[in-house]
Amino acid sequence: MRLGELGFAAPAKLLARYGLQLTRVASGEAIPGSFWGDEEAGIIGHMVYARDDTPVHSLLHEAGHLIVLPDERRASVHTDATDSIDEEDATCYLQIVLADELPGVGRQRLMTDMDAWGYSFRLGSTQAWFEQDAGNARRWLISRGLLDEGGRAVFR
Repeated sequence: MRLGELGFAAPAKLLARYGLQLTRVASGEAIPGSFWGDEEAGIIGHMVYARDDTPVHSLLHEAGHLIVLPDERRASVHTDATDSIDEEDATCYLQIVLADELPGVGRQRLMTDMDAWGYSFRLGSTQAWFEQDAGNARRWLISRGLLDEGGRAVFR
């Protein structure tokens, strides 16, 4: 699923709950702060950049990188948010949870799109990782107040 299908209003509202701003980039223009290039979302400071052809999973993943960072680290982020395995795992977990906050997306659709894009988990699929092997990421997010004990997103 791409942002052009979903629209920018719901994702912008979701990101604003974390103090982030979604900036729409015109079709054909390079996306600022994009680690992967092409249509993939970009991050700089508190800004998330995307185009209509940006995959929703990419938007949620890059936004997730900023969400898991303390505010003092967010300000200095440009393109590459972390080299921490714990933060990367937490970001992947959080993007799946946040998909439920977007109408017409949901975690099942997002996990299918993550698999199609090529996310790689040792159990072979995003869903298997999320359900059977992501306890460390879930605990990490709970310990930082980003998920409640029931696994639901907590907004800052």
